[in-house]
Parts: sequence; structure tokens; C-alpha cells
Amino acid sequence: MNPFSSGTRLRDMIRAIRACKTAAEERAVVRKECAAIRAAISENDQDYRHRNLAKLMFIHMLGYPTHFGQMECLKLIASAGFPEKRIGYLGLMLLLDERQEVLMLVTNSLKQDLNHSNQYIVGLALCALGNICSAEMARDLAPEVERLLHGRDPNIKKKAALCSIRIIRKVPDLAENFMGPAASLLKEKHHGVLIAGVQLCTDLCKANTDALEYLRKNCTEGLVRILKDVSNSPYAPEYDIAGITDPFLHIRVLRLMRMLGQEDADSSEYMNDILAQVATKTESNKNVGNAILYECVETIMGIEATSGLRVLAINILGRFLSNRDNNIRYVALNMLMKAITVDAQAVQRHRTTILECVKDSDASIRKRALELVFLLVNDGNVKPLAKELIDYLEVSDQEFKGDLTAKICSIVEKFSQEKLWYIDQMFKVLSLAGNYVKDDVWHALIVVISNAPDLQGYSVRSLYRALQTSYEQESLVRVAVWCIGEYGEMLVNNVGVLEVEEPMTVTESDAVDAVELALKRHSSDMTTRAMSLIALLKLSSRFTPTSERIKEIVTQHKGSVALELQQRSIEFNSIIQRHQNIKWVTDLLVVNNIARHPLKILVVESMHLLLGCWCMCRSSLVERMPVLDEAAYLGKRAGSSQPTLSAEKSSKPTTSAASLKLPNGVAKPPAAPLVDLLDLSSDDAPVLPSAPNDFLNDLLGIGLPNSSSSGAAPSTTTDLLMDLLSIGTSPAQNGPSDSNVVPSSAKAAESKPAPVTAPVMDLLDGLPSNASPPRDENLVYPTITAFESSTLKIAFSFEKQPEKPQVTLISATFTNLSSSTLTNFIFQAAVPKFVQLHLDPASSSTLPANGNGTITQSLRVTNTQHGQKPLAMRVRMAYKFNDEDKLEQGQISNFPPGL
Repeated sequence: MNPFSSGTRLRDMIRAIRACKTAAEERAVVRKECAAIRAAISENDQDYRHRNLAKLMFIHMLGYPTHFGQMECLKLIASAGFPEKRIGYLGLMLLLDERQEVLMLVTNSLKQDLNHSNQYIVGLALCALGNICSAEMARDLAPEVERLLHGRDPNIKKKAALCSIRIIRKVPDLAENFMGPAASLLKEKHHGVLIAGVQLCTDLCKANTDALEYLRKNCTEGLVRILKDVSNSPYAPEYDIAGITDPFLHIRVLRLMRMLGQEDADSSEYMNDILAQVATKTESNKNVGNAILYECVETIMGIEATSGLRVLAINILGRFLSNRDNNIRYVALNMLMKAITVDAQAVQRHRTTILECVKDSDASIRKRALELVFLLVNDGNVKPLAKELIDYLEVSDQEFKGDLTAKICSIVEKFSQEKLWYIDQMFKVLSLAGNYVKDDVWHALIVVISNAPDLQGYSVRSLYRALQTSYEQESLVRVAVWCIGEYGEMLVNNVGVLEVEEPMTVTESDAVDAVELALKRHSSDMTTRAMSLIALLKLSSRFTPTSERIKEIVTQHKGSVALELQQRSIEFNSIIQRHQNIKWVTDLLVVNNIARHPLKILVVESMHLLLGCWCMCRSSLVERMPVLDEAAYLGKRAGSSQPTLSAEKSSKPTTSAASLKLPNGVAKPPAAPLVDLLDLSSDDAPVLPSAPNDFLNDLLGIGLPNSSSSGAAPSTTTDLLMDLLSIGTSPAQNGPSDSNVVPSSAKAAESKPAPVTAPVMDLLDGLPSNASPPRDENLVYPTITAFESSTLKIAFSFEKQPEKPQVTLISATFTNLSSSTLTNFIFQAAVPKFVQLHLDPASSSTLPANGNGTITQSLRVTNTQHGQKPLAMRVRMAYKFNDEDKLEQGQISNFPPGL
């Protein structure tokens, strides 16, 4: 016989396939066998039909296509013999599913087999129907299945109940047909029927509320009886597992009781006694007993049980936490997280055991226990719990420090009642796991410190101590650097010492050393180094003896490859350098004997006044940060809406040559002209010598041309002082100079004898003397009709801010020109790649008819090639017009120039 003919036995084909050494050989064997089976099917070979289908099922399990054999299943099911039907139904369940259209052809055969006199054939039909039943088949065959639920044979009842579950899941409307038969199944003695009946009742409760009420009234007593019989039954070998009779029935009954007793006091009261009996009598030394106990606890916590019963259930979970099995401890922690909302006081009794679980070697148990501890914290136990967690933080694994640190910070922030305790705990966390603290946490700590003036000295001293041993904790270094920069004098002068503190002595040089070490530490990131530079700048004005050293430290970063550090270093060095230049010039003027020259006296007085103004502005620049509103910050952090800013703060400040806003937000008073400062333009000005430039030339060695005009002297002197301070220089002065060229200041004096005005000073050369004040008004463009049809009109109005020429704010107004209301209105727009578009939500989705109302929508367009390419846009509008979907689109190219 050909080994690959249709008559080959199944075992021979399996042996041939297993003998293949490569996948290619296996495919060849399967290909030949499938070809032989196709030939047998085409010849309608009835002798080997069941054998061919058996081989097809094995080939299907190997992953090869077998769709050509589906009709053979139907032919075998239609045959009269049990062996053929068995193979046919088995092939039906393997080769087909409920989505196959071929399945519709088997409905009549199933109906006939469900009414068959042979119980085994009925069982085959029920088994197949329970596996591949579709919604249509469920509706057609539900009466036959319902009838079989009233039969005598327990196997048929069990299979009919399982098949009913499939029918209810496919067609929930049929649930009411099975309520009565399902309740009657709970009176059976056979455990298989009972389990199937309990599961059928459970699915009925999920599918239909009417079924839930029906079963609650008619099945509660039966369930209690079943549970009592199973719990008290003697040894039964056929159901016994580890000394417990049928634990599967136990668990199914407990789950159904939980559904029936939920939010129903009467049913729950009826269940209390049997649940207490199960909870106390079930042994927990084996896994089977633990499974029943866990399900019993979940049922107690799910129904309206008495407080004593709930305490008993929570105590069982407490015993689970001491079990050596990690799975039992994990499910106990999960259940305790649910139980804490029901009876928190009972869970609190097991706090010590739960804390021990936080230190467990299993990562899953640690995380779950940590979440449970977080739920256990309240105002009364926050301090001992926080202490336990912080103590464990020191020895915890690295991979667990992140979660543990986040929970500790949340606990301390949420339940702290004293700022001192809060600050102490946060300092401990920063010292132990500062690298795991998130930015918003140490930001909040800084806000709290800034709002606690009595604790600022204590905070900076505590952080200085912590820095000596924990320089590797990044967040700790940041907070410490910020506090040293803000409250460095408190650190040095021991301001606000508390009784709990140990005395310490810190010099100005020690404080600078701490910041310098943070700046130069190889592991410091950009944020830490930038904060260190700011702290050094602030210390330079408070620790005068160390200002030269601070300048050297800041200067070292002028060539940094990091642009942020380079910019800060250059700007801060400029501030420190100018302060030193002003002091040098003033000292030079005082050293020279200039008391007999009137102009010299005025210059010295002016220089002293300038130095005072500079020191005042510099002290404003490096003064302490203003106290942040703690409530507003916490609200912002929590995602709450921010209070609306006042009109004065929200409006843009108008900057002019006489008024500007300093970086720290302190408005500088209007700067008086230098000529007024020197009283050179007043009516009672003293008579000046005819050659003031010779004096300045002798004093500073600067060659200046003599001016023949007496009116030029004040202007020249003014420009000289401005040049001396490197402020207010005109563009001409910044350009290349030549000894034969008359300075621009002299030319200005000759052409215009009016006094020159300039700001008193410019800290970073940010404002030239002849700079024009920026405009505050927004640029306005004419409104255009962007799109118009017989139904819809779109108008665009534009607004532009002078400081952002690339950005255009467009307000689109949509008007309905038709006599019918437009609904579901959606506006879409597309722009070229060089344009960025942001669409805000529309004011409405309904557009009234006849122009009786409009829809507005805001667009923000950013033209990255502003001035090179004009703006262009394609628009599309979708809406419903008389219940019909409409779509309109068009291109807009008539934008005003300059967008």
C-alpha cells in the first residue's frame, strides 16, 4: 500500500511526520497526505472518511490549512453511527468556529441529535453547541437545551447547563428562559451538576438584573444548604482533595453568594453564620484550605456582613501575611487594600506585619506592601510610619529606592503638621536617596523653606552638615546650594539657632568652598552647576572679602562648552567687574588732590552718587528671592487652575530710555540725565573753566580735542563719563576710531547744544543710549473674506505682536447663509511644511440659519520663513445640512502682506 494514500492509518502518518529531520521534509509529507485526502474527498470515499478527518485534525494542529475538509465534518455528523458522529463533532469543534458560514448548515443536524434517544449522541451535540454556538444557533436551539435541563441523566444535565452558559453569553435576552431551570439544578445531589448549576446562576446574575433578584429570593437558602453540607460532609474519596471535600464547589458557591449578598442586607444576614463557620473550621495548613479561606474573606468583604465577621476576615488575611508562600502573601496584600476602605481600624492592627512585607525580598510583595502602607497612613501614625520607611530607605535595594522615595515624600507632604518635622524628614530623604527625588518635590521643599523665616538659618546649617557626607545626592546638593546662596550670612553668623541644634562654626570661605565643590564636581549636571553660579554671584555681594575669589571661580567657566554655563559666567563676571571698576575710578578721584577745581568736585560727587545707585541696583539684583506663595504653588502643582493675573501684571511693560524693568522684577526708578545729575544744565550752574578737557586729559591720560564752543563742554564731559562707565555709548563710539577724527560726542555737541540724556546705568549693556522704546500695541491687519459659497461664509481677522513677527493670531468667524441650521460643524485647515498651525476648539458645533449666529475659532500660525514666503492655507468644512453630510473645501491665498 502507498504509505501516503488516503487509506494510511493515522498512527502511520504521525510516525512519518515525526521521522522528518527538517521542516521541508515535514511539509512534503503533509503536502502528499493532503493531496491524497483531497482525492479521496473528490471520489466521495465513505470507507475512509472518518480516518481522513482524523488526519486532517492532526494536520490542523500542526498549523497547516485544512479548510477543504470542513464539509466532511458535516457529512460525518449527518451519518447514523456514533463513531462517525464523534469524529464529525470533534472535527467541527477544531476546524470551524462560530464565524464560519458553513456552520449554518449544521443547525438542523444539531437539533436532531439533541432530540436523539441515545444519551451519548445528545452529549456530543451539547458539547459541540457549548463550544461553537453562535447567536443565531443559540436562538434556534435554546428550547431543546432548556428541555434537557429537566432530564434525569446527570451527565446530560451538566452538559446542558454548560451549554446554557454559552447561550446566555451570546444572547443575554434569553436569560429569563433559564432562571427556573437554573434554580432547580441547585437541588441536585450530583456535584458535577451542582457546579454547573452554580456557574449558570452566576452568569445569569451578570446578564440580567431580573435574574439576580429572582435568584436572590429563591436560591440563597439552597446555597447556604449546599455550603453547609459540603463543609460538614464526611470523607468522600471521589471528591476529596487534601482532606477537604470538593473545594471547587466551595469556591463556586462562595462566589455566587458574594453576588447575591452584595448590597442586600437580608441575604447577607442569612449568610453570616455559614460564612463564619467556613472561616473558622477550614484548615490553613494546606493550599486548598487557603484558597477556600481567601474566597470566604472576599465574600465577607463583598456583602453586608457584620463588623465582627469582617474583623475575622481581616485577621485571616493577617495570618496570610505570615505565610511562607509568596503567592498567599501577595493576594493577602491585595485583599487588604480593598478591605481598608471597609474597616481601616481592623487593618491598622496588622501594620507591623505589613511593614515587614515592605522589606521582603520579593519585588512584587515589596511594591504592593508599600502601596498598602501609603493607604494606612493618617495623622496619628504618620511619624512612626515615616521613621520606619526612612530607616529602611538606607538599606533598601537600588531598584526599590525610587518607589520608596516617592511614597515617603508623598506621605511627608500630605500629613506633615509642623514645618520643622517636614523639613527634617525631607532632609533625611535627600541625604539617603536624593538622586531618586523628583524635581517637583525639592521645588516644594524650597518653597516651604522660603515661607519659614524662623527655620531658614536651621535649614541652611542642616544642609551644610548633610553636604559634608552626601555630596553624591544631586537633589540634596541643589537645595543646599540654593539655601547657601540665599541665606549664606545666616550660615556664617549662626542666625536663628534652635535648641535642638549642635553648635558649629562656618566661615565665609567655607561657604564658598561648599558651592565651589558642587560646581566643580564631575557628576554635577547642568542644573546644579547653573544654580551654583547664581549662588556664587549672590555670595559675592554678601561676602565682600571673598568677592575676588568668587570672580576667579566664575571666570573659569567663560570658555565652557555648555552654552548655559558660558552665558551665565560672562554675565555674572560683567556684573562683578563693573562693581570693581566703579570703586577703582572713585578711589582714583579721591586720591588726587582735586579740591580746588569746581568741576573736579562735581565729578567726584557724581561718581559717588553713581556708585550708590549701582550698589543699590546690584543689591536688588542679588537680593533674596521673593517669598513664593505656598498655597498658589501647591495648587499649581496639583493641577488646579491658577488665579487670574491682574491687568497690571498681564499687560506688557513699556520700556523706554528713562524706565526699564530689572531681571528680578524690581522696577528701576526713571534715570535722570547725567547733565542734571551734575547740575550742568540748571540755571544756577557754577561758572566752569574754559578747558575742562585738559583736566580730564591730565587725570586719565585720554586725548580729547579742544572744543571752541562753550556749549560743547557739558556734552563732552557727559559722554566721557558714560564712556568711563561703559554705558550709553552711541553706535559711532563703538565703531573704529582714528586720532584725526573728531569724536561723535563733540560733533553732537556742535550740531545740537541740548544736553544728552542717557540711563544711569545698564547692567549688561542691554540698552544703548539712543535705543527707541519698543511698541506695546499689537499690529492689526484688515479683515478678509477667506471663503464664501452659497451656504457658508468665513471671515479672517488678524493680529500680530511686534516682538513675534513670525506668529500670527487669526480669528475665524463662520456664518451660515442658508435657511437651514448646520449641525456637527467641523473646520479643518492645512498649511505648507514651513508653517506651523495650532487650532483651538470652536465655540460651537451648530451654526444657526440665515446668519442669526456665528461660530468663532482661533488659529495660531507660525511662518518660519517670514519675509521670504507668503502665507497659504487650504481649508475644509464638514457639516450636516438637512440631515445630509456635506463637505466643502477651498484654498486661501488672499492673506494681507507681511504675514
